[in-house]
Amino acid sequence: MSAIQTYVRKTAPHGRETERVGPFLATYSPGTAHPMLNYAIPDDGAKPAAAEIDALTAAYRRRDLLPRLEYFTDVAPDLEKLLVEAGYALERRVPLMTCGPAERIDRPVPAGIRLRAPESGEDFRRLRSAQNTAFGEPAEIGAEEVEKLQAGSGVRHLLAEDVATGAVVGGGLALEVVDGTTEVAGIAVLEPYRGRGIAAALTARLTREVHEAGAHTAFLTPGDLGIGNVYARVGYRPAGECVHLSLG
Repeated sequence: MSAIQTYVRKTAPHGRETERVGPFLATYSPGTAHPMLNYAIPDDGAKPAAAEIDALTAAYRRRDLLPRLEYFTDVAPDLEKLLVEAGYALERRVPLMTCGPAERIDRPVPAGIRLRAPESGEDFRRLRSAQNTAFGEPAEIGAEEVEKLQAGSGVRHLLAEDVATGAVVGGGLALEVVDGTTEVAGIAVLEPYRGRGIAAALTARLTREVHEAGAHTAFLTPGDLGIGNVYARVGYRPAGECVHLSLG
C-alpha cells in the first residue's frame, strides 16, 4: 500500500503546482477549482498537530479552493480521526483494487466495437467528450485541454469506437509506469452502449499493455459497486480503501 501511495505522491503533481505543508503534499491545478484536481496527500504515518492541519486549510483557502485530501487509509491510519476533529468531513470511501500480470484476465472486444489509441487532436477531443458525458460532466472540450491530453508524457489513452458509425462511445487511460506501478483510470462508456462488455474490454486491454510495459502492479479505484464488478471480471481484487475528506 505504501508503494501505491508513493506512486500517487509522485504522479499527482504532474501539471500542478505543489507545496509542502507540514506532513502534507498540497497540489493545486492552475485554471480550475475542480475538487478532484486540487487535493493534499499525507506522508506515510502522518499524525499532524492541529496547527499543521490549520496551515493546510489556510493554504487552500488562500487560493479560494476547497480544503481537501485523498489518500489510502492504511498508510496513515490515525489521520482521519484527527481531520474529523478539526472539522473535516468524509466525502466517501472508495475501494482500492489491484491486478498483477498473473491475475489479469483478458476480455474480448464486443462485436461492432473497435479499440484503438487516439491518433489526432480530434480523436482526443471526442474521447474526452465521451468520457465526460458518461460521467455526467459537460461534454465541451477546449483546445487547451486537447493540447494537454496530447502532451501527456507516459499516459496511455484508449478509445472505444462504434465500427458502423465511427462514433467514440467510451474510453480509458493508464498513467505512466513508475517503479513498476501504474493507475488505470477514466474507464467510461456512454449509456446506450453499456452492458455489452466494452468497459471490461477497455480495462483488460489497458492492463495488459501496462503489464507488458513492465508494471507489476496496476491499480484503480472504482466509483461504485457496478464498475467494481466489471474490474473483478478482468482480474482486479480488493486491496484497501481510499478516503476523500474535505472542509466546506
